[in-house]
Amino acid sequence: MLLNPSDGDWLHWRRTYTGWGYSPLEQINKENVKNLGVAWTWSLTPGATETTPIVHDGVLYIHNNLDKVQALDGATGDLLWEYIRDLPQAVIDAGGNTATKRNMAIYQDKLIVSTSDTHIIALDAKSGQVVWDVQPADWSKGWRYSAGPLVADGVIIQGMTGCGNAQPGGCFITGHNPETGEELWRLYSIARDGEEGDSWNGLPVESRFGASVWIAGTYDPDTKTVFTGVGQPYPWIAEMSGLLPAQEGKKNNALYSDSTLAIDPKTGELKWYHQYLENDTWDLDYVYERILVDLPFDGTDRKQVVTTGKLGIIEAIDRESGEWLWAKETVPQNVVASIDPETGAKTINQDAIPRIGETTVNCPADPGGRGWPATAYSPRTQTLYLPLAEYCSNTTPQPLSPGQIYTGGGRATFARIPVEGSDGNIGRVDAIKLTDQSTAWSHRQRAPITSAVLPTGGGVVFGGDLNRYFYAFDDETGEVLWKTRTNNVVNSFPISYEVDGKQYVAVAVGNGSSQARSLATLTPEIRVPAAGSALWVFALPDTN
Repeated sequence: MLLNPSDGDWLHWRRTYTGWGYSPLEQINKENVKNLGVAWTWSLTPGATETTPIVHDGVLYIHNNLDKVQALDGATGDLLWEYIRDLPQAVIDAGGNTATKRNMAIYQDKLIVSTSDTHIIALDAKSGQVVWDVQPADWSKGWRYSAGPLVADGVIIQGMTGCGNAQPGGCFITGHNPETGEELWRLYSIARDGEEGDSWNGLPVESRFGASVWIAGTYDPDTKTVFTGVGQPYPWIAEMSGLLPAQEGKKNNALYSDSTLAIDPKTGELKWYHQYLENDTWDLDYVYERILVDLPFDGTDRKQVVTTGKLGIIEAIDRESGEWLWAKETVPQNVVASIDPETGAKTINQDAIPRIGETTVNCPADPGGRGWPATAYSPRTQTLYLPLAEYCSNTTPQPLSPGQIYTGGGRATFARIPVEGSDGNIGRVDAIKLTDQSTAWSHRQRAPITSAVLPTGGGVVFGGDLNRYFYAFDDETGEVLWKTRTNNVVNSFPISYEVDGKQYVAVAVGNGSSQARSLATLTPEIRVPAAGSALWVFALPDTN
């Protein structure tokens, strides 16, 4: 069932192992989407709401802030059961992004959840009762989970985050037995000595920080390979991390930061990797979803892995060999001066590198020209749809005082500013044809786009913004076909599902995401409520 979900179910974070984020349902289409109305709503725990519901057999499962998990009737919104985690007070007081989880997983009769106190738990999908509970890392030592697991080839795979908290040696990925939660393997996301270990400018392993794995991966069942993104080094400024100045005879590209890792899910073996941005000193990581498509490139059919980092540069590699294929720029950026068309190697604009004692303009900055809200692919149009943002930053390093020991954090201040000559529009949704990398359309607006996008078989692309609007775009032209205003920031991953032959579109809203708060500094006139998280579910009116 996980390999080939029913059209009416949403079983994975991006619905299928391919990572497309696409619903084949077509009851709601370009002609009738204007009639879409509210079917039901459900109040959620206030706070950052970056969640993706899972739907199976008419039951919708949703994660609330601070680990309340609920099962709801997908047609009526009636509560079937709920699980409330007993969290340490320190976790509750910390709140923030680590209190929300971007996805859960379902496997056999269990709902698999990563928690805000860095446990992984299995809940009985029928009752919400805890089946097992394991703790891969100690929350009090700075470890965090921001996304949930992926189940691949019978193994639960979970990435660790929070690795900007000065944990020696950085982050890791773990594989677990779905029956017991037992850890089967652990793969470190920072290279160890003897495995590309000389890429950290001579730094010992205990002085290498970062490389969080804070988005779930995707899985290719044909090659039995999981594709996972890795975040940036910490602290962000390379002169502070020890990655600059470059030491003679040493590499300083900082593996495996800003890379795709190709992993055997059974053993945790690293099959190959590809690094997109060496020595990332801007907090511009390439950690997001990996989309698997089989499309021609340069006259030959290729099995591609497509991803887009914070730079807004779409890049494709061959998912069997790791060979780099192509790149496509979207939003304004000044970090990469050029990209080698054969190898993908990037020439960096030296003027955009932050230096201690200076303020540098770089475009984009920390939240990214694209952030954690996911892109999506429609096989109907062979098009990638991307939520984007146009802006720059005055970046000022925050150096350690003499004798001060690094205890975590990015160690930089980003004062976000519009792109030079900007017309005032920050938010964008782009449609890029993956067959030839051409731009089919680009929707631009003042309010930042703060949700993932959802293309459907009915020719509609859904997405939402900071200004509380939820939109339906024409997938071929970008025309806004419908919009409605919700009670708060549309700041999550919309889905579509079916119950008893009726199609629904669901999206969670709620303020608190660090990305939304950052982008809000660019549009101070847009005011949003501090609280009020909810799940909105839309459907067409009954014909009778």
